[in-house]
Amino acid sequence: MSLPSAGRTAADAHDVIEVRGARANNLADVSVDLPKRRLTVFTGVSGSGKSSLVFGTIAAESRRLINETYTAFVQGFMPSVGRPDVDALRNLSAAIVVDQERMGANSRSTVGTATDAHAMLRIIFSRLGEPHAGTSTAFSFNNAEGMCPDCEGLGRASRIDVDQFLDRDLSLNDGAITVPNFGAGTWYWKVIAQSGLFDPDTRLRDYTPAQWDDLLHKPATKIKTGGGTISYEGLLVKVKRLYLDRDTETLQPHIRAFVERAVTFTACAACEGTRLNPAALASRIGGLNIADCAALQIDELAEVVRGIGDASVAPLLATLQDTLDSMVEIGLGYLSLDRESTSLSGGEAQRVKMVRHLGSSLTDVTYVFDEPTIGLHPHDIARMNGLLLRLRDKGNTVLVVEHKPETIAIADHVVDLGPGAGSAGGRVCYTGDVAGLRASGTLTGRHLDHRARLRDQVREPSGHLAVKGAALHNLKGVDVEFPLGVLTVVTGVAGSGKSSLVHGSLPGHDGVVVVDQSPIRGSRRSNPATYTGLLDAVRAAFAKANGVRAALFSANSEGACPTCKGIGLVYTDLAMMAGVATVCERCRGRRYTDEVLAYTLHGKDISQVLAMSVAEAREFFTAGQARAVLDRLAGVGLGYLALGQPLTTLSGGERQRLKLAVHMAGKADVYVLDEPTTGLHLADVDQLLALLDRLVDGGGTVIVIEHHQAVMAHADWIIDLGPGAGADGGEIVFTGTPAELVAGGATLTARHLRDYTGPA
Repeated sequence: MSLPSAGRTAADAHDVIEVRGARANNLADVSVDLPKRRLTVFTGVSGSGKSSLVFGTIAAESRRLINETYTAFVQGFMPSVGRPDVDALRNLSAAIVVDQERMGANSRSTVGTATDAHAMLRIIFSRLGEPHAGTSTAFSFNNAEGMCPDCEGLGRASRIDVDQFLDRDLSLNDGAITVPNFGAGTWYWKVIAQSGLFDPDTRLRDYTPAQWDDLLHKPATKIKTGGGTISYEGLLVKVKRLYLDRDTETLQPHIRAFVERAVTFTACAACEGTRLNPAALASRIGGLNIADCAALQIDELAEVVRGIGDASVAPLLATLQDTLDSMVEIGLGYLSLDRESTSLSGGEAQRVKMVRHLGSSLTDVTYVFDEPTIGLHPHDIARMNGLLLRLRDKGNTVLVVEHKPETIAIADHVVDLGPGAGSAGGRVCYTGDVAGLRASGTLTGRHLDHRARLRDQVREPSGHLAVKGAALHNLKGVDVEFPLGVLTVVTGVAGSGKSSLVHGSLPGHDGVVVVDQSPIRGSRRSNPATYTGLLDAVRAAFAKANGVRAALFSANSEGACPTCKGIGLVYTDLAMMAGVATVCERCRGRRYTDEVLAYTLHGKDISQVLAMSVAEAREFFTAGQARAVLDRLAGVGLGYLALGQPLTTLSGGERQRLKLAVHMAGKADVYVLDEPTTGLHLADVDQLLALLDRLVDGGGTVIVIEHHQAVMAHADWIIDLGPGAGADGGEIVFTGTPAELVAGGATLTARHLRDYTGPA
């Protein structure tokens, strides 16, 4: 049902969230009423302003107001939240944001710890386990009382190849240390070479045992030198602290590559990877210890817990049972509680976070979701929809940013933004119910029932790339051939083994380029212009037009504003108060010095060019290298992105398409894409399909992991995994053309694709 947007009485006044004059990012003084205790879906093309309205305005202001209720001391430990650019927001309730951000960069965080399921399991074992091992902390791998003393609760041991760190035939002066950032002349090198412990001209092979030990293993020590006192520590000690003790995802690519070469991780021999000490592992319930339970698939563990039935812990068992059942219902039954949080995809992470809120006693809360269907097979989307409705039916306001028509269809209320992206968007095109959206004539309304047709004629493969005996994770010795020279879609329910098959088998083959949604390495200075190399061409054009050095037009060096160092913002630490970021007063956010901004190209300064969208810049640069890069960005559907937009603000789908634009500059034989429709509006999917066709027709091979039926229908070949998830998956259940799948397939994918391609 849809609430009327006009004619409200005074009694209804508090039943809507009133947004008046929202201007965050590209929002053009948006004013809209959102019904409370209803499910509202926000639609519109990428860059139309959905996230700016929902996350950047409504959720941000709710969180800011909540933060202000804490003392200044407590606020000092909380992230800074500035007031959004909006005239008025009325009738807000506490907002809980359930997004796609990765769940920490800590190998001690698991699905069990993130959902509190492991904490409940620990209490149950502390009460019922035989022999008795102690309180719940005795079963915690994050507590000294329960962790394995050998691996300190990490479950793995590292074996270091010292020869990846050093060249024994060289001296320190000759560059014997091969660790990144430790080369001759660097600060780290100077601490070692000038410590007085070694002759820097002696080959490492000629060191005495004591010198070798000092070089590698000496603990942090203050050493007096001719230039003062330095803090020295052995090379392995320092590298372990700087690189090895951190999650590899946080390292720069060249350092991560070094770590992967130099360090081999194996299961801890003492605890066999369980992370726990012998006392915790000896305590059992029904023949299983807590590590056995944590290693079970969640759907299997749910059955084990259901069979315990001890009245002394009945309330706790019921709560744990609800948590596990919710995870099964949300499509995560294939995970285990000991699965590291860092290994979850963005969609899996969002669904794990969602579980924490399903059993909450809170009501009249505003839940905000960012494309909760990401990573879900059509079979799983129906279950996700059911959970969104459950949250609403508990008396909560549910706000969802979404592109999938299956989720739009269950909305009580729809807000469609647009009509375009960037400066062409930021306006409300429609508010009302789904039937009204369908008849509204907006871009979303017109595409709501759009269906891609099966190919009339599929392309013939030019060869095959064979995979034999794939057994990563849940794969059951899979043999499969990927056809070359065509578009292949790998599909199946979440957890069926798609990523394990593709990412575990194809990378490393000659000519294979993997383009995924992983974060792009870089600082808040990085943007599409720097990442794609476009800025080099832009700087060269400015330099040529003005007869000056190209380095002047870099915000990272000569041309940078000295106050903000070329960032455009000044970050201020307010001691116990939350720090704030403010626009630099000297350059007014333009990042460059006044001298640099005085130089123009076709009447525009460098800051104005970086503020352009890709589409606007294509009109500005009509030829040359800059235009070639811009054409590739437009071709992957990123015409709305600003050239200077920080990469940290891009969605996973946007990151993937940006990487694809870069790779298209070279010549790859095989492109591997991971759910490229992520974040794409219904109207943009056709553009993506045309791009995939261009890659194939240009002589390439495209292999796509995808759930979107439009991409499946457009494929030349489909590889379907299943039949279920986790232990119930890991097998090839169909290979063939989409037409063959629709005509005779008996899989879940076949059923949904048959419905999709049938009469609208």
